[in-house]
Amino acid sequence: MIKLFTDQLFDVGKKIWDAQYEHPFIRGIQDGTLPLEKFAYWVRQDYLFLIDYGRLFSLAVVKSPNIRSCLQFATLSYETYSTELDLHRSYAKEFGISEFELEIEIKSPTCKAYTDFLLRTGSIGGYHELLGALLPCMWGFYDVGIRLKESILNGNIDVRYLNFIEQYSSNDFRNLVEICKQMVNECASNLTNELRDEMINSFSISCQYEYLFWDMAWKKEIWPVG
Repeated sequence: MIKLFTDQLFDVGKKIWDAQYEHPFIRGIQDGTLPLEKFAYWVRQDYLFLIDYGRLFSLAVVKSPNIRSCLQFATLSYETYSTELDLHRSYAKEFGISEFELEIEIKSPTCKAYTDFLLRTGSIGGYHELLGALLPCMWGFYDVGIRLKESILNGNIDVRYLNFIEQYSSNDFRNLVEICKQMVNECASNLTNELRDEMINSFSISCQYEYLFWDMAWKKEIWPVG
């Protein structure tokens, strides 16, 4: 079997994803013990993250090498702003978070650092670096969703957590991940070893930020000086 470039990326991300799955935030979703206020914090911060993630898709349109990838990223950007954020607003209401509260939320240090990294990479990095930075969010969430779906420990888990698991383990979400993985593999096939290493580096950094995002929500991170 031919080894794809994303197989190499999986080897890079697996250690981080394993640690991510063992994090008390994820374990708390699994067994239903995660305090709702910690998850509500994640919902508010993830809303802000998604706004910039949509911008990253838009930057990918600008840097895409062909019409097909332009169309795919334009669709992903549109779906993020039209569908994903609408779903997030509806989901937030289930936690008593209003649309106004989402809009006035301030990014935590980790959320700001992660989105700044993504947008900086998308703006001044190469197309290959942008793809490497973009992939861990989608792929890592699918990994978490599948693992949780296969190992729920408590049949009485809050339905809001079940909805989270179902969303990120769904076939629709898997299809989005596969589209992004395919574009990564196509790009990597035309790169020198040096440029592949740059792609791996941006992928690895985003994987680390994905872990830090869960840790941020667990700690309900705030700026040290108010």
